[in-house]
Amino acid sequence: MELYNTLTRRKQAFEPVDDPISMYVCGITPYDDAHLGHAMSIIIFDTLRRFLEWRGRRVRLVYNFTDVDDKLIARAAQEGITVSELAERQIASFMGEWRELGIAPADVHPRATEEIPQMIDLIDGLIEKGMAYPAGGDVYYRVREMPGYGKLSGRSLEDMISAEPTDIGVEKEHAMDFTLWKGAKPGEPQWESPWGPGRPGWHIECSAMSIRYLGEQIDLHGGGMDLIFPHHENEIAQSEGFSGLDPFVRHWMHNAMMQVGGEKMSKSTGKIVALREGLDRYGADGLRMFVLGGHYRSPLTYSEESLLSAARGAERLRTAATLPLVEGDGEIDPTEARETFISALEDDLNTPQALAVLFELAREINRARAEGRPAGSARDALVELGGVLGLGFAGVAASGDSDAGPFIDLLVSIRQELRGARQYELADSVRDRLTDLGVALEDTRDGTRWRRVQPEPEAVEEEPGADSLVESALRF
Repeated sequence: MELYNTLTRRKQAFEPVDDPISMYVCGITPYDDAHLGHAMSIIIFDTLRRFLEWRGRRVRLVYNFTDVDDKLIARAAQEGITVSELAERQIASFMGEWRELGIAPADVHPRATEEIPQMIDLIDGLIEKGMAYPAGGDVYYRVREMPGYGKLSGRSLEDMISAEPTDIGVEKEHAMDFTLWKGAKPGEPQWESPWGPGRPGWHIECSAMSIRYLGEQIDLHGGGMDLIFPHHENEIAQSEGFSGLDPFVRHWMHNAMMQVGGEKMSKSTGKIVALREGLDRYGADGLRMFVLGGHYRSPLTYSEESLLSAARGAERLRTAATLPLVEGDGEIDPTEARETFISALEDDLNTPQALAVLFELAREINRARAEGRPAGSARDALVELGGVLGLGFAGVAASGDSDAGPFIDLLVSIRQELRGARQYELADSVRDRLTDLGVALEDTRDGTRWRRVQPEPEAVEEEPGADSLVESALRF
């Protein structure tokens, strides 16, 4: 597999030396609800993890939470709650949405507040080596003591000083020296340290967590391109300065940003679409299709039209994967499709090309169904490869129609109750949605019967964001 390495600025072979593969991905600061930009990064690295594991490799993933930070402190004060209460609430909300997206939990989800001793040890080690210094209750990193500082972002110290705002204070030796430990301020969370009470700086937590849970050198570190400088640049300085090992990370992988109106989707710009809203409007598969429909290193522009199109595409794949097929000779051979799929993802995680393989399989399946030919092998391949991309229809299809049956029965029962209550319009909407999803209802003197049918192509193409049978049952 080849992946673009931000450090070397070229696509190169991804050759992990650890077993399991060690992977660290920078997590969120949980002071507010997650948005689609967060989902973009999560989906990309979940897809990489899924593909590696599908290809027989083990992966150990660490995904952290920065649960003490200036923004958390300010928001908690605004709401009149503690920082820990705010962080706990937002992390629980985020993890629930993560599960809805089909993201498997990381092997470790460390939190900054639970790793303070490790951070203090790391800072103390840097001071002993002369690479950091205490000053006025704070501790700073000496960037001039780190050979090659700026190698990830490709900047010199002079360029950094001229391009970046700096908090030059009387205590700092150099304008670009960055904070490892912040002295305590009134009303802020604080911990005891050899340099007085305070709290850690932002950058030190990821170095401490990756070293503790993955070792002093790791195979892959991921995150958004907005973290290259200063966060990841400073991680390298801290980690390599502490261990003396170069490189700290063998392969740096960064995803581009999601944009709204030409700007990065972020809370600082005010241009955000909440992840909760995205899940409710477009579904988990719709969001995954939207993200994976673009290459991870290319900016992704949010638009309602694009997301509706992604949701419709997800439903087309779900339909091809779940409707009954005829049996017999003349099966479609999916070998070439599988090989093309693998080649696409091995080429710098080319998910648009991998998705194209799924749609071609769906077309072959639908063509075979229309002509009365078998396509079971193609459908099995569609389900398997869809699962590699984390698409939820794969789980529904793999479990068979029997899993959907109870939910269909539930919807039929609800429709009957609505009719008995003279809520005919809502009862008709249940029937119409089931028809769109390939379930025909027949009202008889003995009750309502249902059967599977192939939905009309127009209904599949034009119904935006159509739900799966299970999703429909849960909504009703």
